[in-house]
Amino acid sequence: MTKPIVDEDILLCVQRALTQQMLLRENHELRERLDMKYGLGSLVGNDYRMIKVYDLIEAVAASKVTVLIQGESGTGKSLVAHVIHQQSGRRDKPFIEVSCGAIPETLLESELFGHVRGAFTGAVSNKAGKFKAADGGTILLDEIAMASPSLQVKLLRTLQSHEFEPVGSNKTEKVDVRVILATNVDLEAEVEAGRFREDLFYRINVVTLTMPPLRERLSDIELLAQRFLGQFIAGAQRDILGFDDEALAAMKRYGWPGNIRELENAVERAVVLSKGRYISADDLPPKVLGGQRGHRTESEYEPRPLKQALEEPEKGIIEAALRANGWNRQRTAAQLGINRTTLYKKMKRYGLEPETSYAV
Repeated sequence: MTKPIVDEDILLCVQRALTQQMLLRENHELRERLDMKYGLGSLVGNDYRMIKVYDLIEAVAASKVTVLIQGESGTGKSLVAHVIHQQSGRRDKPFIEVSCGAIPETLLESELFGHVRGAFTGAVSNKAGKFKAADGGTILLDEIAMASPSLQVKLLRTLQSHEFEPVGSNKTEKVDVRVILATNVDLEAEVEAGRFREDLFYRINVVTLTMPPLRERLSDIELLAQRFLGQFIAGAQRDILGFDDEALAAMKRYGWPGNIRELENAVERAVVLSKGRYISADDLPPKVLGGQRGHRTESEYEPRPLKQALEEPEKGIIEAALRANGWNRQRTAAQLGINRTTLYKKMKRYGLEPETSYAV
C-alpha cells in the first residue's frame, strides 16, 4: 500500500485477504472430504482378493495406463475408479463418469465426443463432449460392452492417439485423458460372439482389475454392514449400537445377488425400521432372512447340467475349508476327505490359488 493511508483502501485490502483465506480453507476442506470419500480407506474388505485390488490400485494410480474394471453389478467398480483418480496426479482435474448403457446409442457418440451445430436434427449449437470436459483428468466409461460397433472404432482411435473429431466436424481435437472402463459382462465372451471388437479389447485390457462378488467375501459382510450402519445412524440421528448375532448370521447366509449395493440398501432399511439398540433379523428384508447362499427359486431356475450346477457350491466349500486352514492343502484335503492331488486340481479349476505364499 502507498502513503498516505486511506481507510477505505485498508478495509478493501483486508476484505480481499479474508476472502482469499476463506477460499483456501474451503479448498483444503474439500480436498480432505474427497480423500475421505475416495481414498483407499473408502474401500472396505480384508479378503485376500480385496488386498489384491488395493495393491493394483496403488500400482497403477500414478500412471496413465488404461484400466479395465470387471465385476458384477453393485461390486463397487465406480468407487474403485474414483479411488484410482483420487490417488493419481490428476486428482485436481475433472473426473467424468459416463454410463454407456444409460444413453441411447444414437446419442452416445455425441455425448462422448461432442458435436457441431447442424450435425443432426436438434443440434442447434456446438457442444463439447465428455472427453473434452475430462481433459487433464479421468473419464470412466461404464458398461462399455454396450458401445455400438461404430463407436468402438472411434474409441479405439481415441485410446491410441488421444484424438477425435466431434460429430459433424472435420476438426481434430486432442485431449490428455486417463481412461478407465468398467463392465459387468465377460468381454472375452463378447469378443468370441462377435459383439465386441477384438482389437479394442486388447487395447483396453492393459491392466484388468476384477471386483469379487460379495457372496465370495463372507468375512467382509460384517465389516461393510458396520460401515454402512455408521453412515446411516449419523444421518438418521439414531442410537443403534450394532447388529445382533441372528442378523449377522442371516446376512452371511444370504447370496446378495445385488452385491454391496443391495447390502447398503438392506442396512439403510434396517436403520429406519429398528426400534432397539441392536438391529435384529426382523429388521432385515424378508428375502435376506429366507435366502440361502446359492439358492434359486423355481422361477429363477436356469437349465444346465447337474455337474455344472454343483461347481459353485463345491467351490465355496473348498474355499471356506482352505481359508479355515490357512491355505494349508494337507490339512484341508484331510478335512474334506480327498487326497492332495485332487484338491490341487480343483483349486486350479476354480482359480483358488492364494495371492501370497502359505504353508503347503
